[in-house]
Amino acid sequence: MDNYKLLINGGKPLIGETFVSGGKNTSVAVIPAALLSDDVCTIENVPDIEDVRVLYDILTMLGAKVDFDRQNRRMVIDPREVNGTKVDHRYASRMRASYYLIGALLGRFGEAEVAYPGGCAIGSRPFDLHIKGFQALGAQVEDRSAVISAKGKLVGANVFFDRITVGGTINVMLAAAKAEGTTILHNAAKEPHIVDLANFLNSMGAKVKGAGTDTIRIRGVNRLHGSTYAVIPDQIETGTLMIAAAATRGDVTIRGCIPTHMEALTAKLLEMGVLVSELDDAIRVRTVGAHRAVNVKTQEYPGFPTDLQQPMSAMLCMAKGTSIINETIFETRLKHLNEIARMGAHVRILDQTAIIDGVDELYGAPVTCTDLRAGAALVVAGLMAKGTTEIYEPSFIARGYEHIEEKLRSLGADIRRESL
Repeated sequence: MDNYKLLINGGKPLIGETFVSGGKNTSVAVIPAALLSDDVCTIENVPDIEDVRVLYDILTMLGAKVDFDRQNRRMVIDPREVNGTKVDHRYASRMRASYYLIGALLGRFGEAEVAYPGGCAIGSRPFDLHIKGFQALGAQVEDRSAVISAKGKLVGANVFFDRITVGGTINVMLAAAKAEGTTILHNAAKEPHIVDLANFLNSMGAKVKGAGTDTIRIRGVNRLHGSTYAVIPDQIETGTLMIAAAATRGDVTIRGCIPTHMEALTAKLLEMGVLVSELDDAIRVRTVGAHRAVNVKTQEYPGFPTDLQQPMSAMLCMAKGTSIINETIFETRLKHLNEIARMGAHVRILDQTAIIDGVDELYGAPVTCTDLRAGAALVVAGLMAKGTTEIYEPSFIARGYEHIEEKLRSLGADIRRESL
C-alpha cells in the first residue's frame, strides 16, 4: 500500500523543454546481461526507477558487487563473485522482467531457478516460448507454477517462435550468448531495446547479428569481457511526454530522444492535427486547433506500442469524434478507461476494444492506478481535467518513469505528492 497519493490540478498547458531518461525496457535486460561478463561492466544512462533498484538488490543477493550512482545514472557491476543461481519469490515478485535472470544465469552457470515474476497485471504473459527456446538449446526446464528451473549444457540451435515475443527473444539471446555453436532465432521481436541488448552483448565480445530484424544469429563465445555502455533513451517515456504535451495543448521540446523510434506515435499525433517537429535528438510537440479522433491498433514494433496505448487513449477522451482502440497484445489493458470514466469520459469496452466518444471536458476525481502505463494514462487525464485529480497507488508509475513529477512540474504542471 502506498503511503502517498498524487494530486494534479489540471487545465494548464505544458510549456518548455525537458529530457528523456535512459530506457527502462533496455535497462532491465542489460543489467542481467552483465552477469554473463567475466569482468566489470559499467552501464551508463541507467534510470533511477523502482525496477532498476530491484535488480540492484537481486544482483547483490546473488553475490555481485554493484555500485549504483543514482545522481550520475551509472551502475558498475562486478559479477565475478556471483555464486548463486536462485532468485526466490521475495525478489522476483517485485518486477516483471525478473525472468531475464533465467536466461542470464543459465547462460553463465548452466542452471537457474527463478520464482515467477510480479509486475503489472495487464493480462496473460505466458513463458511457454521462453521455455521452448531454452529447451531447444538443450536445457531441461521445469515449470512448477511458482518457480521455473532450467539446467543443462547449452548448444546452439534453430529456435522458431510461434508468435512474436519480446521477452522470449531477449531471454533466449541471453542464454545463447555463451552457448556452444550458433543459435538462430526465427520470428524474433524487433524492438529498439532488443537492438540495444545485442549492442551491449557485442560490446562485451558476443557475436550477435540481425537484431532489429526477424532473424537473429548468435554465435556462442567462451568468454565475455567487461564493457562500458550507455543505454538508449526511453521510447515509452518519450511517447508519454509527447502525448502529455499534446493533450494539454502545450508546446514542449523533448531532448535526448530518438525520433525514429517514435514514428508510429508521431503518425497518429499528426493524424489528430498535432504539430510534431523532429530534430536529430529532439522532438517538439505543440497543438493548434482541435484534436481529431483517430483509431489505434496496438502491434509489435514498428507498430503502435501497447505501452503507449493507455496514455494515448486518455488523450483521445477529449478528441473531437469517436475513436476506436484495438488492444491486440494484452487482454486486460483497458481497465484504466473505467477510472477515466469517473472523470467524465464516455467509453464503452467490448473485450479488447474500446470505443471512446470525445467529450469537451474531463473533471478531477479520485482514481486508482492498476499498472504502470495505466498510471501514466491517469496522469495525462489529470493534466487535461478541470479541478483536482487524486491518483491512488502511484508507486506503479515509479516502476518505469524516472522523477516524472519533477519533469512535469518543470513544464508548468501543478502536480505534487500528499501523504495518506
